[in-house]
Amino acid sequence: MLYEALRLAMQAIERNAMRSFLTVLGVVIGVGAVIAMVTIGNGTTAKVAADMAKLGSDLLFVGPGQLGPGRSSANARPFNARDIEALKGQLRSARAVAPVAQMMVTSVYGTESRNVTVSGTDNDFFVTQDWHLAEGRKFLEGEIRSGRAVCIVGETVRGELFGTADALGHRVRVNKVSCEVVGLLEAKGQSSFGTDQDDIILIPLRTFHRRIAGNTNINRIYVSAGIGVDTAKVQTDIERLLRERRNIGAGEDDDFSVRDMKQIVETQTATTTVLTALLGAVAGVSLLVGGIGIMNIMLVSVTERTREIGSGSLSVRRNPRYSLSFLLKPSCSRCSGA
Repeated sequence: MLYEALRLAMQAIERNAMRSFLTVLGVVIGVGAVIAMVTIGNGTTAKVAADMAKLGSDLLFVGPGQLGPGRSSANARPFNARDIEALKGQLRSARAVAPVAQMMVTSVYGTESRNVTVSGTDNDFFVTQDWHLAEGRKFLEGEIRSGRAVCIVGETVRGELFGTADALGHRVRVNKVSCEVVGLLEAKGQSSFGTDQDDIILIPLRTFHRRIAGNTNINRIYVSAGIGVDTAKVQTDIERLLRERRNIGAGEDDDFSVRDMKQIVETQTATTTVLTALLGAVAGVSLLVGGIGIMNIMLVSVTERTREIGSGSLSVRRNPRYSLSFLLKPSCSRCSGA
């Protein structure tokens, strides 16, 4: 029975080769589209999670002002050095607290120049960002306290300004300040937001304030939770301390924001998961179209054989040898006589 069904199927395929090929092609495209879209979506989710993991799962971002629709941080009071000292001295649940003040300036070495993000910070930056040096050293405590003109450059800046030459020990003009290169950062590549993380120059915070920014404002604070400490507890401690320092009364809204990296990762993952589902649904339409094509071919095949089936039934009625009564009629006279 199975062999006969397969034989008839192969005969039908051979009689309609082109139609069968197009039907199979539609199904293959549909299945391939589903697999490709789901794979792309899952790959994007994994890439986002990996990029976020580079920043550290125990990281918190603290910034002036509130984020969200209808809110602006442009007029919010920035942080200062005393806020950083308070956080480092009183925040027992944190492993590292790194102040960051940034500005886009022009860096020049020889005949090469580049617009680059310059960040004033200290050595806790490397802990909070889980960033290591490829060559050279970190800032010395004396350099941080005195505001000496030294810098650590990212891989993109090194490649653009120095090319294949050795950058350590050379001086780069950052805005109007000549800085000695004392370290090179390991390459990190692009972030999940599409920015080049290696396009950066780090200098001591005091040097940035005195010789580049001309003020003592701190735009952002990175806080790394202690080992085994829940980031939710660290966030609560930060909010309590900053509300006290910024004289925010009970019932008043915060004029700063604290964002947990875990929450950001969950939001990004949820977004990419929804996109994956949408891509899979779009690809599923192609598979559905291929299935409808198969149903159409089967319907057409049966419709084409309807006349043959009808002709066969008519021949049975005209020829008594193939009638049901003939089949039930005894084949011998002795049996009929009985």
